[in-house]
Amino acid sequence: MSKLHSENPNTSSTFSFLQLDVTKAETIAAAGESVEKEFGRLDVLINNAGLISKEETLISRLRDTFEANTFGPAVVTETFTPLLLKSENARLVFVTSSLGSITEKLNPANWSSPLPALEYRMSKTALNMLAAYHHVHFGGKVKVWTYCPGYVVTDLSRTGQQGTEERKKRGAGDPKDSAAGILALVEGQRDSEVGGYVNKDGKIEW
Repeated sequence: MSKLHSENPNTSSTFSFLQLDVTKAETIAAAGESVEKEFGRLDVLINNAGLISKEETLISRLRDTFEANTFGPAVVTETFTPLLLKSENARLVFVTSSLGSITEKLNPANWSSPLPALEYRMSKTALNMLAAYHHVHFGGKVKVWTYCPGYVVTDLSRTGQQGTEERKKRGAGDPKDSAAGILALVEGQRDSEVGGYVNKDGKIEW
């Protein structure tokens, strides 16, 4: 783990970087050990791993997608749970998608209902359950949210700059807006919505 000091002269904050691949258990374990050794606790965990698989067969796409979008966050959360429980105000955020909403898929009037993305939808629905599970079983010891960042410019589908430009043309927004929504959760501005399935504007139907 490497550490960099902030260039802001008004703060003593530092930034530490860890190598962590959610599809490789050994890197998750090593990251957990590094955080425990360096800090002894964890105040905020944001599970932000996600991809849209380009594998050729359905079974391969399912395995590829669930490995990164669902299984990885589950193992990361399990690994860091002891450190979260050592915090006095722990927060756990699962970055999901409104495409994981069963209610919205079943609503023909919803804009996203006709969209396919079967494997991605399934993985995010499962991630939502993972978040709901932890909300219940932490019993208030850790504040949990399921957060949809919205349609923003990313390389989610692993298509490089061309894919990014295509997303912009289709109206993808600025990732800064999504980050601001997560920051609001971290800073306690939306504690009344703990346990919720939310985006930057409000609640999403499960």
